[in-house]
Amino acid sequence: MGSLLEYSDAVKLVREYGIEAPESRYVSSAEDAVDFSRGRSIALKVISNKALHKSKSGVVMVNLTGRDEIVDAFNHLKSRAVRGRLSPYRILAQVMAEPGTEIIIGGSTDAQFGKLVLVGMGGIYVEVFKDFAMRVCPINEYDAKSMLKELRSRSVIAPDRDTERMVVELLLRTSKLLTENERISELDLNPIIIRRGGYSAVDIRVLV
Repeated sequence: MGSLLEYSDAVKLVREYGIEAPESRYVSSAEDAVDFSRGRSIALKVISNKALHKSKSGVVMVNLTGRDEIVDAFNHLKSRAVRGRLSPYRILAQVMAEPGTEIIIGGSTDAQFGKLVLVGMGGIYVEVFKDFAMRVCPINEYDAKSMLKELRSRSVIAPDRDTERMVVELLLRTSKLLTENERISELDLNPIIIRRGGYSAVDIRVLV
């Protein structure tokens, strides 16, 4: 099965390959979370090996603004983590990304073919639509573009050339990351929020 890479280390790893992730920090108290927000809208997430799918486990709260809302959310998540027996756990505060289209870019290791890279609709839509494309690493620009062409959702994921170029570049960087790091058995960047002119990898899961 392997072990889950600590979240802050996973963020550091993807940033080394030029993949952007929102500002985040572990917070030890509700007041620490308020201090992190500095008037910004934030998300709070329970990070635990026992809650790999945060949305399904109900351990993520988003669009939190103002002291009272952040304090209530922190206390709620802490209580939920205890009731759900998620210890050991930590609570991560993250600056909210700008809205956009949720996609997944991921990777896995196949016994026969080696490292594989994947792209498709992200968030809850991965399992609903099962609309994704996959290639053996390493891939080139032609491979990345052909992956997008296979998707039924390609016009949603890459509605224009600039966005297509951005997603292609993300696929190439992810392929490079997977190829150069033999210890990685699974990688999930889900969701990556794609918007005109930018993106944010708001949740990162790396299994080694």
